[in-house]
Amino acid sequence: MKILIADTFEPGGLDLLRSAGCEVLYSPDLRDEALAGALRDSAAEVLVVRGTTVTAAMLHAPALSLVVRAGAGYNTIDVAAASARGIFVSNCPGMNATAVAELAFGLIIALDRRIPDNVAALREGRWDKREYSQARGLYGRTLGLLGYGHIGQEMARRAQAFGMPTLVWSRRFAAGARGAPDATDAPPGLPAGSTAVRLAASPQEVAEGADVLSVHLALAPETRGLVDASVLDRLRPGSYVINTARGELVDYAALARVVAERGIRVGLDVFAAEPSSATGAFSDPLVSLPGVYGTHHIGASTAQAQEAIAAEAVRVVLAYQRTGRVPNVVNLAARSPATHRLVVRHRDRPGVLAHVFDRLREGGLNVQETENVIFAGAEAAVAHVHVDGRPPDALVQAIREGSRDIFDVHVVSI
Repeated sequence: MKILIADTFEPGGLDLLRSAGCEVLYSPDLRDEALAGALRDSAAEVLVVRGTTVTAAMLHAPALSLVVRAGAGYNTIDVAAASARGIFVSNCPGMNATAVAELAFGLIIALDRRIPDNVAALREGRWDKREYSQARGLYGRTLGLLGYGHIGQEMARRAQAFGMPTLVWSRRFAAGARGAPDATDAPPGLPAGSTAVRLAASPQEVAEGADVLSVHLALAPETRGLVDASVLDRLRPGSYVINTARGELVDYAALARVVAERGIRVGLDVFAAEPSSATGAFSDPLVSLPGVYGTHHIGASTAQAQEAIAAEAVRVVLAYQRTGRVPNVVNLAARSPATHRLVVRHRDRPGVLAHVFDRLREGGLNVQETENVIFAGAEAAVAHVHVDGRPPDALVQAIREGSRDIFDVHVVSI
């Protein structure tokens, strides 16, 4: 299997792929037309990326069948175009959760203790203990989480250690839904009796009850700009806002306003308009405001996280190589359009399934999924053929009687 890796990748991961017999083309600086050309010319079957944008034009490479995002989010990949061409898209969820949560809590502590301002004053030769002794402290303050996936849950665990009650809103569940924590539940992975996780009915309710609002949502059409004025205006004066997820989730103009008008402090690792390369000029009026700290989109950038992400990306690729199945695939239909299943018991002989498919084609039925299970001794098999309509009795009879190797055929509604 030929694999093109178009972003930086752990050397150990490259070695694992090569040792499994994969041909690895490592070109971490490929972008845009150059990447599209490399995919076409190399006939790579798998593309692995981190932050590199994968466009519809790139996905027209004839041999490409899998794109792996070596990270959690996949908004930089044209998933719709991949689905239209039958290309799997996979990601590595949860592998960077600890790293992002560590940075988010680092920003919370930095805001509370004004650590960057302390450092800047000392470097300028100024000692001002009176000014920098005015921290509020975090113990007993409420941490509000928008999103409760892998990273949100890691945040809840750290809130437990800091003695911070946690208030959560998540798209994954509504209050009282099965699998959702209730007011007496501990965060996943914490012992009974830990600090409670309470659920909120809306992002606005979280903002209203939180001393620290931390954003951990995936970017999707329904979450773009979700943290807008209706959310930010509910914050208490002097609250903190943390965004280590995606810049597009937050209305930064509204955020700048509440910083100026209500003394909100802000810690940001992501911005709506970031440089496309690892280094370059950067300008955002928000980071020049007092009480706003920024980092360089480094939430997942720890050695531990990158090693874990690389290991998961390798696992995805090797599983695909060995079985044809893709772990963590994100673009399969949630429900097959098939309405009926044709069950065919048959001898395991050449041409049996071809006969079945030919009759279905003649009947105008489209095969959505199929599975052929072989019995011990390889003498017999049973095929489950999912189709997008009910096969007429005459068609079923034609399938049954058209091959002497078919024992039985029957139809099941799905």
